[in-house]
Formats: sequence, structure tokens, C-alpha cells
Amino acid sequence: MRDVFKALTILLVVATFTGCATAPPRQPENICAIFKEHKSWHKAVKKSQKKWGVPPHVTMAIMYQESSFIHNAQPPMRYFLFIPYGRASDAYGYAQAKKATWADYQKESGNSWASRSNFGDAVDFMGWYMNKTSRINGVSKWDAYNQYLNYHDGWGGYRRGTHNQKGWLLKVSRIVEARAKRYSEQYWQCKDNLNRGWFG
Repeated sequence: MRDVFKALTILLVVATFTGCATAPPRQPENICAIFKEHKSWHKAVKKSQKKWGVPPHVTMAIMYQESSFIHNAQPPMRYFLFIPYGRASDAYGYAQAKKATWADYQKESGNSWASRSNFGDAVDFMGWYMNKTSRINGVSKWDAYNQYLNYHDGWGGYRRGTHNQKGWLLKVSRIVEARAKRYSEQYWQCKDNLNRGWFG
């Protein structure tokens, strides 16, 4: 009887967390549609902007590139002769934050209960990270291109210029920059309605 109760408890916990998972937006190329579908995301991004000074279009463009807005996203599994031997890194969640960097964020921000699969925590982490990028490497919080290079290669890697040996990363950073520009143009058209709660 105890084993049955234990199994039911585990199933209930799994079902609860699965039910809490937010589906990726149906129109990820349109920031207004994203925030119309997920109103709590807009509030979370605005809160992060107020706290860290990073504009919503930059945060959302980088998150889209990193996880496609999937709450439990992970790097692909690596294989050797069809045998899986682990992932490229321990990055996880909306922001694709690595464990060590996430731990630094929790310690410095005081957000010790933060979860990488929680959207609000993820955008707060991204704001914290990009704010430090601005302080450490002098990159504007509005500069999606160089913010993404720092986000991908780290502050030290960016200073050493590791990105300059990665043509693919420079191309991806331009994609992020272009998406941020589109998001900015879209957001300019709908932000007042979103802020008033008139959108949708």
C-alpha cells in the first residue's frame, strides 16, 4: 500500500509540473503576438527591463535564438557510433543558462529559488547577465549583436575575441540583431496597448 501511495504521489508531482509548462508561442516572429498570447511574459520582461535596463526586444530576440521559447530546452545529445555520450553542455531552459553561471546569478541577485524553466526567472537572469556584459565589456544593452556574442562566448571569451574565429557565430549574431530590430519595430506599435491591458 505504501508503494502504491508513493507511486501516486510521484505521478501527481509529474502531472503538476507538466501541466504548469507553458507552450511556446504560436507566432514567435511577432513580439506583439507573443505578448498577446502570454501576457505574463510581457509583465516579466518589463520587470526585468526596469531592474536591469535591458530592452524587451533584445531579451526576447536572444531567448528565441537560444531556446525557441521552450521551457526545458537542452543542447542536442552527442553520439559516438550511434551511442549517446552526453550533451555539449549543461545549458538548460528558456535562457540556456549553464549551471555555474546560474548559480552565480542566484548568489548575486538573491534569487536563490530561481528555476531555469521559469520564464520570469529566465528573463531576470538574462537581464542580470546583459547588465554585467555592459559593465564588464562596455557593450550597450541595446546592442543585440555584441550582447549575443558575450552571451554565447562569455565575458572573457568576448574580450579575447574568440568569436572572431567562429564564422557561424558571427552569422547567428547577425540573425539575432535582425530579429531584435524587427521585434523593436513591432513592439513600438503595440507597447502602449500592452501596457494599458487593451491588447487582446
